[in-house]
Amino acid sequence: MSIGHNSGVATPDIRRWTRILSSYRTPNQVRSVAELMITALPLVALWIAAWFTLSIGHGWASFLIAIPAAGFLLRLFAIQHDCGHGTFFADRLVNDWVGRVIGVLTLTPYDWWRRTHAIHHATTGNLDHRGIGDVVTLTVREYRALFWWGRLKYRLYRNPVVMFGGGPAYLFLLQHRLPVGLMRDGWQPWASTMATNLAIALVVTALTWFIGIKAFLLVHLPIVLLAATIGVWLFYVQHQFEQTAWEHTERWNLHQAALYGSSHYDLPLLLRWFTANIGIHHVHHLCSRIPCYRLPRVLRDHPELRDVGHLTLLQSLRCVRLVLWDEAQRRLVSFREIEAREFQERQRSPHDSRRDRACPRS
Repeated sequence: MSIGHNSGVATPDIRRWTRILSSYRTPNQVRSVAELMITALPLVALWIAAWFTLSIGHGWASFLIAIPAAGFLLRLFAIQHDCGHGTFFADRLVNDWVGRVIGVLTLTPYDWWRRTHAIHHATTGNLDHRGIGDVVTLTVREYRALFWWGRLKYRLYRNPVVMFGGGPAYLFLLQHRLPVGLMRDGWQPWASTMATNLAIALVVTALTWFIGIKAFLLVHLPIVLLAATIGVWLFYVQHQFEQTAWEHTERWNLHQAALYGSSHYDLPLLLRWFTANIGIHHVHHLCSRIPCYRLPRVLRDHPELRDVGHLTLLQSLRCVRLVLWDEAQRRLVSFREIEAREFQERQRSPHDSRRDRACPRS
């Protein structure tokens, strides 16, 4: 089957792809344990090394060690992500408890996040079901209908300094402390977040008792904030690229939205390892039960999937300017494009008015 650009494949063919991809779903228990160990153990070792170098007066070395440590923490989050999909281990109970433990380290309540992420998968690319588990994205029409203060708030939200600067810290340190999005959905989201908060408090208390609050913050905050920033960036480029796919409910199709609304973020090999292949996001959305370590095998076996939503690292940097969905052009556009269009419309308006007055209708 040949796959072209955004909407090049009929829905029955895409559904056939889901059947083909189902053969990659079975996790390898030994591989899963190994992947978990080679991620968690280096993180612990690097954390201790960062604390030791700080304790002997080499703060600069501690900050340097925080960079690879953040990579391992990010990879641990990717494993938690697979556990949330029930894909990392064959047993659901093992997935859930590994995910809950990792959630304490990633500051992410596992059960709450699993539910919101499931909503994201079930509604991705649907213009009528935005707001849970995704980056807030307005259409051009919605943006132009806002008053100045509404536009200002949206522009601030989409500003890269906010999105990738203060945003990750707010998301992981503050917002994740409450079951935002599911606060009225019963006791389970609250139990997940409060239990995670309690476990985090116990771990922080124990570590600060041993090494002191100052040392803990100087070691742990850089690791967490760097990992959070990279994580937010990854999630952003996985869906916020120019030729992504959005539709209203009457025209929306889950399989098409999964394949064409998610990017193939083709990263260098080392970054691909630290991100646990999550850049192969279009395949992940089409079949979310494939373990992260099997995703590269899918592209090797089916190279026609490589070009769908393909983004290189350099190309992804240009995605920052894309902030509004243009329903007419069926692509994401920048504020500059909309401002230029509004300017042209204002320039034409006086001319059209004069022409109407000069040539009255009969």
